[in-house]
Order: sequence, then structure tokens, then C-alpha cells
Amino acid sequence: MAFSVNTNVGAMAALQSLNETNKGLSQVQSRINTGLKVASTKDDSASYTIAQGLRGDMGGLNAVSSSLSRAKSVTDVAVAGAEQISDVVNQMKAKAYQAADAGIDTATRDALNSDFVALRDQITTIVKSSDFNGTNLLKASGGTVTALQSLQDSDTSSATTWNPDSLSVANQGLDLGGSVVTIGASGNISSQASAQAMIDTITTTQANLKTSLSTLGAASRKIDAQSTFTSKLSDVIEGGIGNLVDADLAKESAKLQALQVKQQLGVQALSIANQAPSTITSLFR
Repeated sequence: MAFSVNTNVGAMAALQSLNETNKGLSQVQSRINTGLKVASTKDDSASYTIAQGLRGDMGGLNAVSSSLSRAKSVTDVAVAGAEQISDVVNQMKAKAYQAADAGIDTATRDALNSDFVALRDQITTIVKSSDFNGTNLLKASGGTVTALQSLQDSDTSSATTWNPDSLSVANQGLDLGGSVVTIGASGNISSQASAQAMIDTITTTQANLKTSLSTLGAASRKIDAQSTFTSKLSDVIEGGIGNLVDADLAKESAKLQALQVKQQLGVQALSIANQAPSTITSLFR
């Protein structure tokens, strides 16, 4: 190899090697700092774009979870109210049976009727109180609750669109005078005849309540099941994102140690290569 002060091939080679080591060291330090092996499309375009798409899906699932939680709260409030109304109606029926007894005196029947009216009015109080965020499923006009059940990919062209798949729970109308609670707002058991008639009315109400309780219970279980599935699906997608972009910190730590040693050796090699031209001066002594 010719001796030259103009071109130091050894120094150039050492510098290129050192630059590569520094580049690798910078990459490893970035992975350790961020915990990601793919933090940008510059790292791995395919993995990055896939991960970004999955992150978008995660955002949609978070919206689904929030919507289901709201619907669950509305439904659970309605279930609690309906169950309490069912208990009250059972007590009212017992009072009606007692008032229908021909052997009791007027004072006793009046006392029973007072209890009955108090229980009747309690139904109205329960219905009015069974409200969550402005929705009351126990009122005849209390509105319905609709929740996102899932997000469905309905791609019919080159673009991807998402159609929400929803579930809804209709109002049950358990207020007095509604189609379920058939007891009138002025219903009473002040006489034996009215008590006897009220027994039949309450029996119809109990049958209607069974249907409403079954509907509300089924809706609550469906929301619970969908919430559980959404949570599991979210975890699986999050794990998939991690598999694509997360760094193996144990491996990166080992690489860091090796690259730091290579960097030190590269600096020494470059220093030695830079000293090579000075040996030429010995030829002129």
C-alpha cells in the first residue's frame, strides 16, 4: 500500500466503522428510552402502519366500552327499581287479600287501605327515582338506552369505514297507569268489592312485571357479556401491538454493552489510523 499524506484509507475505514457503531448505539438508546423497537415509520414502515391501524381499533373499542358502561348503569338502575316495585306490589296484594275478607271491621279495612295507598304512591316515587343521566326506563315516556355493541368493518371500496353495531333497551313503562303496572293512580281497597277487584288487577300487574324483569335482566346480562368480550378483545389487540413494536429490553441492554465497547475500540482504531501519515516524516530524516 502506498504511503500518502493526501489519502488516509485506514482512517476513512475506521471512521466509517465508528459511524456505524454510533448509529447502532443511538438506535439502541432510543429503544431503551422509549421501550419501542418501532417508534416511527422510518424504523419499519410495515409494522408501524399495522400498529397504527390497531391503535385506531383500540380507540373504537374504548368508545364501545364507555357506551356499554353507560348503558349498564341505566339498565341496572332500572332493574333495581323494577325489583323494588315487584316487592311493593307483593305487599299490596297481601293487603288486598286481607281487605277482601268479609269478616273484618271497617276500622281494620280503613287501616289496610291507608297502608295500600302508601304502597301505591311508593311506586310513583320509585319510578321517578330510577333515573340515570336523564334516562328512566321505568317511565312510559322515559326514553330508551342505546349502546355501541361493536364496530364492524363494512369496507365496500378501497376505503375502510366503520359501522357501529348497537344494542338498545326499551323503556318498560312501570309507572302507575302504564301498560305494565295496571293499578290506577287512585286505586284503593276501601271496600270489600274494591279489594276483590284489586286482587285481579295486581295479579295482572305481577304477570307484566315478570316479563319486564326478565327483559331488563336479559339486557343487563347481554351488556355484561359484551363488556367482558370488549375488554378481552382490547387486551388481545394491545398485546398484538406490543408484539409488533415493543423492544426486548433485555436484548437491547446486552447490545448496548457490546456497542459501547465497540465505540471505545473504534475511537482507538481511528486515533491509530490518524497517526499513520506521521510515519512518513521518518523517511526524510
